[in-house]
Amino acid sequence: MAQKSRADIRQGVHSRIRKKVRGTADRPRLAVFRSLNHIYAQVIDDATGKTIASASTAEKGFSGKTGGNIDAAKEIGKSIAERALKAGVSSVVYDRGGYLYHGRVKALLDATRENGLNKHEAKQSTGEAA
Repeated sequence: MAQKSRADIRQGVHSRIRKKVRGTADRPRLAVFRSLNHIYAQVIDDATGKTIASASTAEKGFSGKTGGNIDAAKEIGKSIAERALKAGVSSVVYDRGGYLYHGRVKALLDATRENGLNKHEAKQSTGEAA
């Protein structure tokens, strides 16, 4: 039996997550995809199948030198939070896309919380009293 690649394993994890995570109009899904050189984030309403906001390091307006590091992920997290808030979304369901909650994915999601998305979760994750 051939061994599965890391990408095949991630795709299986992503499929299991997507069975449970759904975005609604009230609380859309923030989906994250990362490649070796870029990171992408989308706020998606699964009920209508529409993308509400998106941001990535592959955009022309991206000011960073490279998109494959934690600083770039933080910048995209800030950008997607601003765009989502502008579109009227203040609370999202996080879809890490089968990636571990570590490194660039963690930096992006933490940056969204710091910039206004899911304000109620920021206090819980840091252990501060509400």
